[in-house]
Amino acid sequence: MTRLPSRLALLVLAGGLVLAGCNDKTTRPSSSGSSTTTTSSSRGTAPASTTRAPASKPKTAPSQALPDQTGIPACDNYLNTYIACHQAAAIYPADQIEGRYEAMRESLLRDSLDPDIRPQLGNRCTSLANQLHQALHGKACAPQPVVPASGGSH
Repeated sequence: MTRLPSRLALLVLAGGLVLAGCNDKTTRPSSSGSSTTTTSSSRGTAPASTTRAPASKPKTAPSQALPDQTGIPACDNYLNTYIACHQAAAIYPADQIEGRYEAMRESLLRDSLDPDIRPQLGNRCTSLANQLHQALHGKACAPQPVVPASGGSH
């Protein structure tokens, strides 16, 4: 009977170590170090908000304008049908589709300029299109017609 409490204690200790290990990763200060004086009480919140903003800016040089198309047929087709297909699939709320389209478009256009990423973009866009096609469940990607309000005569 002494084995059960010791096993339970070992299990609780192991679980605590796992949680402590996971918690440690979320409170690391950013490597960019925008602030030189941080205290332990502000470490948990301040770096989390400043970590992501600088990381996304260096990817696109300010002098490098994005093209209108990627030049990769699978990606250009995906972008051309993105809004209509996402409206038909109803994956996101209607008021979020345009913003998500712009983010996806910018990401694909930026990646099309990167010689290290460009070779994989065709497969990435094909995969995205396949996932969207599965989410459609046989629905067409035609934009939904706007139905006028009834009550008036023509």
